Amino acid sequence: MESIGQEVRTWKIGDRVFGITGGGAQAEFVVVPESNLARIPAELDWVQAGAMPEVFITAHDALFTRASLHLGDRVLIHAAASGVGTAAIQVAHAAGATVYGTSRTADKLQRLHELNLGLDQSVAVGSEPGNFVEAVQKWTNGAGVDVILDLVGGNYLAPNLEALTSRGRLICVGTTAGAKSEIDLGLLMRKRATIIGTMLRGRSIEEKAEATRRFASSVLPLVSRGAIRPIIDRVYPANEIRDAHERMESNASFGKIVLTFA
Repeated sequence: MESIGQEVRTWKIGDRVFGITGGGAQAEFVVVPESNLARIPAELDWVQAGAMPEVFITAHDALFTRASLHLGDRVLIHAAASGVGTAAIQVAHAAGATVYGTSRTADKLQRLHELNLGLDQSVAVGSEPGNFVEAVQKWTNGAGVDVILDLVGGNYLAPNLEALTSRGRLICVGTTAGAKSEIDLGLLMRKRATIIGTMLRGRSIEEKAEATRRFASSVLPLVSRGAIRPIIDRVYPANEIRDAHERMESNASFGKIVLTFA
């Protein structure tokens, strides 16, 4: 039995659970603090369950706990076809936000719209991230977006600030395009914008437990209602892990790549 705040959870032998680790989870067996686990909804099989916790906990924590996304806000999600991106689209839409997305390629955005995850508008940025600023201004009638979830980093910082509305929030989660960028401090101050950095891996067990609790209470009920689902790109057996990593590095993946252990 485990108690977190006012919540008491009782585990039994045979319960199906999932959660997050501090890295090194590409193994047949892992040890995880009990507080970092949640019960798997009956609607999910093992592969779907494996695709869900990391991306949905990351997205929910970044958007709601850290960036304070609210009903009616406008949110822009970069790398929208990634595992975290597809999760973020769904939880933001379920919360009543207007959701915009970017990807480097138009075909991924087309697939996102066909899946009806809740993406309202999208733009392919190609190799020029500044392309999304004009699109945002058009979508919002010049107002800008309230929240940007940046899973890319690098040279996206400057256009991100341009795309934000006054007192907007930029939440930085990934650095696939690089960990360094230049910032216009004048624009940052004029917009009274907030830049927030976050990652799950470096947090204490207690902080991860709180993120897991919020995921269990706010996100998992949406699974049972059919409002969200994990988006799976491909499933690889563990002995094909090299192929799985090569696919991820190729930028061809759409959603989450899952490893299975026989």
